[in-house]
Amino acid sequence: MPAVEKALVAAHQEVAQGLYEIEVLAPQIASGARPGQFVHVRPGGTSDPLLRRPLSLYDVDQELGSITLLYKVVGRGTELLSRVKSREYIDMMGPLGRGFTLPQTGQSILLIGGGVGIAPLIYLARVLKAQDCTVQAAYGAASLQDAAVYQRKFQQLGIEAWPATMDGSLGYQGTVVGLLHQMAPAIKIDMIYTCGPEGMMKAVTDYAQSHQIPGEVSLEETMACGVGACLGCARKLKPEDADYAKVCKDGPVFSMDLMA
Repeated sequence: MPAVEKALVAAHQEVAQGLYEIEVLAPQIASGARPGQFVHVRPGGTSDPLLRRPLSLYDVDQELGSITLLYKVVGRGTELLSRVKSREYIDMMGPLGRGFTLPQTGQSILLIGGGVGIAPLIYLARVLKAQDCTVQAAYGAASLQDAAVYQRKFQQLGIEAWPATMDGSLGYQGTVVGLLHQMAPAIKIDMIYTCGPEGMMKAVTDYAQSHQIPGEVSLEETMACGVGACLGCARKLKPEDADYAKVCKDGPVFSMDLMA
């Protein structure tokens, strides 16, 4: 069951232009958190904006009871959140949603992320490393600054990671999908996990399906209630589907078999 907790802000910093990391102490939520799940954050102390903001779990330390979130300032809610200072409190609900299915111990895993979609893959990488999996990552970033943030995080976890930037300022010049096609034939892959823009995830899913590699995607949707009650995030996973999935409750993680 999700908990509603007043989370104490332990650290909050702008790590690249408009890109923030916030670490909070929320032991109730952290104790049940799994990679791929998310929390619902009330960004201000008032009801304006009315709706909470869904943010993926970027990292979790269950012993300390801490949760780290990564977000971009894109609107009023995240702009208000960016003003919160250390030692203040934010209202948080979670953990919410269906997380990633963890593979067998010792498997070779490829993580593919785009933009802030990299966030849930970081926590997943930490857990996979603890399971003695071989973990490698490829990611696309909008800027050199953003790419450097993600690169440092993967390095801290001991993950070999390849960046892709459109201007070639760091790593591969082009999209992370182009990078995938270049690097994947040379490495062993038992499973792929991906999160980011829909077009990117569709291309990654197509690649995985064509090479008989199982995988999962983490969808990014507007989630008003976070518990499947309002149907605001309901969508068909494939155009021909008769039924709608509630991304916040049935997901946000789904098998690639349901998407292709």
